[in-house]
Amino acid sequence: MKMTMKKRLALILAGLMTASLIGCGGAAKDPVEDKTTKTEATKPEEDNTKAATEEKNDMDALVEAAKAEGELVVYGSCEEEYLAAACEHFQEMYGIKVQYQRLSTGEVQSKIEEENGNPSGDIWFGGTTDPYNVAASKGLLEPYEAQNASHLINDNYRDKDGNWYGIYKGILGFMVNKEELQRMGVDSPKDWQDLLDPKYKGLVWLSNYNTAGTAKLVINTMIQKYGHDEGIKYLVDLDKNIEVYTKSGSGPSKNVGTGECIVGIGFLHDGLAQIVDNGYDNIDLIIPSTGTSYEIGATAIFKGCAHPNAAKLWIEYALSPDCVELAAANGSYQFLVIDNAKQPEVAEQFGLDPENVMNYDFEDAKTNTEKYIEEVMTALGSAADDRFKTE
Repeated sequence: MKMTMKKRLALILAGLMTASLIGCGGAAKDPVEDKTTKTEATKPEEDNTKAATEEKNDMDALVEAAKAEGELVVYGSCEEEYLAAACEHFQEMYGIKVQYQRLSTGEVQSKIEEENGNPSGDIWFGGTTDPYNVAASKGLLEPYEAQNASHLINDNYRDKDGNWYGIYKGILGFMVNKEELQRMGVDSPKDWQDLLDPKYKGLVWLSNYNTAGTAKLVINTMIQKYGHDEGIKYLVDLDKNIEVYTKSGSGPSKNVGTGECIVGIGFLHDGLAQIVDNGYDNIDLIIPSTGTSYEIGATAIFKGCAHPNAAKLWIEYALSPDCVELAAANGSYQFLVIDNAKQPEVAEQFGLDPENVMNYDFEDAKTNTEKYIEEVMTALGSAADDRFKTE
């Protein structure tokens, strides 16, 4: 049968269309379907952009409100050099006048308790969280949900209600003057129980349970490590070997290199500062062999403060590299707890492993620290009258 030219051309065109569809991977797609797929694919990106814009606008508004207040008062429980650098940099960045004072965590806690909702300061910066938790439980801190808290390594480094945020982590341990111990023919303590040996009588320094957050952490650590009764008994036995209780937690570390203190209990980064910055290569740093605890150095807003927007801006600043990277440049070598900041290399060089710590119960400390201090003071009896003054 013969085909007409018209039919032959129609068959050829049909074949070409089929081949074209096969070459493109199958049936042609509905233009409306293509448009929907593209919209769905770009929606998360658009949402992220919108959220970022909103966050920037919120931050810009906070900066302007903080500048309008024009002032900020900071009570710092970190080392004074770091406190000064952080406050001065904040003032340079935002043009907000910053007044600051260095006080131990125990002193700050007592101060804001006395002021009872009418604080003379706006911000608490640095120092271990046990006193922060006591203040939070009494309603003396102002919750704030910080944008930059998204950079915290994990939720362990913040209060669940936003009462405080962590800025660094420090390991509790021993600092010893190895030259003096060698001269006396006494070996270095390796663990907590070693400190009870009579050979260390008059050689050990610790900070004051009433004034220093470091010492409060020691109480909680011993109770969590050995149990309530045995932990308090340990502290009573330890008292027999302690020569001095210093007002500040960093007090023992500052006297090890000179030989006034032979064995100091405190945060190892404080001892590290004496080695690195002050040249005391006669100091050894010891992590207790059966485990130790750690501090989270924090920052928080005082409830009822006079400059609430400047205080919120400080929290955002404190959770940024702009602030925390000043620490290592100013004699503070704690491990940092935000993911976009550079860790102090020197801490790792001295073997201070930030993960070599016990599972510290912050909730128990938050609830019971004040009670434990009273129980230790009672157990010490008359020794507590003249060795634990707060002035």
